[in-house]
Amino acid sequence: MKPIIVTAATSGELTLLTDTLGMRRETATVPFRVHEGSMGDHDVVLAVTGMGKVNAAACTTWLLERYTPRLLVSTGCAGAFPGCGLAVGDLAIASSEVYADEGVLTPAGWEPLQAIGIPLVERGGHRHFNEFPLCLTASAKAMQLAAALTLPVLRGRFLTVSTCSGTTARGEELRSRFNAICENMEGAAVAHVALLYGVDCLEVRGVSNLVEDRDLSRWNIPLAAEAAQRFLRKFIETL
Repeated sequence: MKPIIVTAATSGELTLLTDTLGMRRETATVPFRVHEGSMGDHDVVLAVTGMGKVNAAACTTWLLERYTPRLLVSTGCAGAFPGCGLAVGDLAIASSEVYADEGVLTPAGWEPLQAIGIPLVERGGHRHFNEFPLCLTASAKAMQLAAALTLPVLRGRFLTVSTCSGTTARGEELRSRFNAICENMEGAAVAHVALLYGVDCLEVRGVSNLVEDRDLSRWNIPLAAEAAQRFLRKFIETL
């Protein structure tokens, strides 16, 4: 049976899922922490990629070379843009992922990679520059499950950044530029590699903070990580 792969940047964003794996074993021969096991009737692989786009892309590439998954899931925490309707502890599901930093800074302002004219991926007659689609079927199933569980959830465009937005002004700039709901540091890299390999990809994150003037006292990373993992456990069990 093809496994379901779940990746996150840190071990804390996978601890609950790891603890519930049946017949668990850990792979220690690679620079990534990988756990193989079962969840319900499904084979599951959990991988800690490390923070940032390069780590996420490297780990995802290694995983897709080693396994042929039925679904690749990216999870963890995210910062939600104020006014989008998300609060700390809510769930966010990606409709697409965007590299929000890659582009060209011109005298007239920032421009996306289309300004260079070289797509990052060409596949199926489509040219992908900054934005990568995620699996519509998987995200629709996730939304249906969240609704059935009466969980607060929103689906929309995610942004992946190299520099976390630590000011309200930067958050407003990115939200208005991309019409996005949240930001993270790995998702677009995972979606990028998934598209290259032709693998269905889902991204579900818990909201740990709002993108505003940085105030860690208002963050709740454990709550966000727990919300995403508890939901994904239910989601995997229902597939």
